[in-house]
Amino acid sequence: MALLLLGATAGYSPVYARAACSVHTFQRNFGDLKKAGSMSPFERFVFSLVLSNSKAPACHG
Repeated sequence: MALLLLGATAGYSPVYARAACSVHTFQRNFGDLKKAGSMSPFERFVFSLVLSNSKAPACHG
């Protein structure tokens, strides 16, 4: 994951920027679902993946 973020900051590339944004969105969703505490880690993982790919990226810059 760190390589994606490093690649996105080293030079602007839409592919790397989108990948970095997806990773960021996934991490945020996973953390938010963990706070709820009602799902297993596997369920959080799958649900976070679905959420991160279900809407337009919310990352900027």
